[in-house]
Amino acid sequence: GIKWMSSLEAKFEDAKDKKPTAEKLERLRREKINRFRNQHRINIQGTDLPDPIATFDQLQKEYKVHPKIMENIRAAGFHVPTPIQMQAIPVMLHGRELLASAPTGSGKTLAFCIPLLTHLKQPRNKGFRALIISPTRELASQTHRELVKLAEGTGFRIHMIHKAAEAAKKFGPKSSKKF
Repeated sequence: GIKWMSSLEAKFEDAKDKKPTAEKLERLRREKINRFRNQHRINIQGTDLPDPIATFDQLQKEYKVHPKIMENIRAAGFHVPTPIQMQAIPVMLHGRELLASAPTGSGKTLAFCIPLLTHLKQPRNKGFRALIISPTRELASQTHRELVKLAEGTGFRIHMIHKAAEAAKKFGPKSSKKF
């Protein structure tokens, strides 16, 4: 038979039948993330990419970043991540390779230092465990300064080596054989 109903009843029936599917929810989530990236002018390429972060607090909740590192981030006056940090930090914390480009002063150093310290987890007496090579002494000094601030109170030892002879004096003559 024919079922007669008013247009109001028809709208109610349609709304009842339309439950959000997993596909639709995922599509809405992707759209929201894309709007966020567009709003912050984050251009990204690749597949299966992690979502950007909107706050530094997400690092502790989602990625278990050491509480002392989080405290050092706040103490340094960083409250909201910059666009490069929003996307680069999650990518690196997922162990993915990254090629990033951003203007000077945009927070690239912090964007790679946080994942570096997080991956190392805790200090160990095993020699050099990470190496950052910089094209200039000025950039090496800046990176060293930021890493020292970020790692304060965690037990990590941060060193800057800019002359091989100086390194041999500082770490001993057998250091080149050890590391």
